[in-house]
Amino acid sequence: MIQSMTGFGRAAVGYAGMGFEIEARSVNHRYLDVRLRVPRILAPLEADLRARVQGRFQRGRIDVTIASPESGVPPPRLELDLEVARQYLRAAETLREKEAVKGELEVARLLALPGVARFVEPEQADEGLLRELWPAFDAALDAVAAMRAAEGESLERELLGRTDRVAQLADELEKRAGAVVEAARLRLRRRSEQLASETGLLDEARLHQEIVIAADRMDVTEELVRLRSHVDQFRTTIAAGAPDQPVGRRLEFLLQELGREANTVGSKAGDAPVAHLAVELKGELERLREQVQNVE
Repeated sequence: MIQSMTGFGRAAVGYAGMGFEIEARSVNHRYLDVRLRVPRILAPLEADLRARVQGRFQRGRIDVTIASPESGVPPPRLELDLEVARQYLRAAETLREKEAVKGELEVARLLALPGVARFVEPEQADEGLLRELWPAFDAALDAVAAMRAAEGESLERELLGRTDRVAQLADELEKRAGAVVEAARLRLRRRSEQLASETGLLDEARLHQEIVIAADRMDVTEELVRLRSHVDQFRTTIAAGAPDQPVGRRLEFLLQELGREANTVGSKAGDAPVAHLAVELKGELERLREQVQNVE
């Protein structure tokens, strides 16, 4: 079954007072384009996160956002530089002993001095958080895959229904085109016979040549044979679609070939009904093209 490129998934994870919300969105794209937005604490995991998405999907633009609500941001921790603090204390002691400076360096004032204390935001997730994060991340991707599969099932029905209509139009064109060619032969024959009755001359060889040229100019048999062949390949390609077997590009190529045949049939239209059928055929192919753009 073919897969769509439209999907959405969401999951949440909490650990040690931290909370993260994961959202993954997928839309159509010619190739696979993965875009990540993650909080700083998860930045070192970007390559692994990207590889995980690339291992699940073949085509589509996939935007993954991992957000941490304000209440779930890991608390910063206080770091002390004891060596800097000791240097301040030694300097204070030197000033008291050698310069007769009075006073004591209190703890509160010492902590306020540059370089002694600072708050540091966590820069890397610990292993406990990772154990919780990966299943949630996979759950969001699973939801995207499930939606893409469901959309693909709907797309498949739509595409097969439209290919049935294309095949039906090919049959109608074949019937009408044959009648048009025969009508052209009859017109040429009557014209030649009228000319012969007026002039007494009838060039059978020239008449035969004109009939052959007219028939060739309006005959769409070869185009319809190729069109039916492309329709059969289109259906076979749809049947071969699977999560690990993207077929969208193949379907796009076949639609290009179908379009060429439809254009040729339209250019050979010998009367208004054939022209109308050719226009309807092109319309069906255009609707197919719009749908195929979302097939993985």
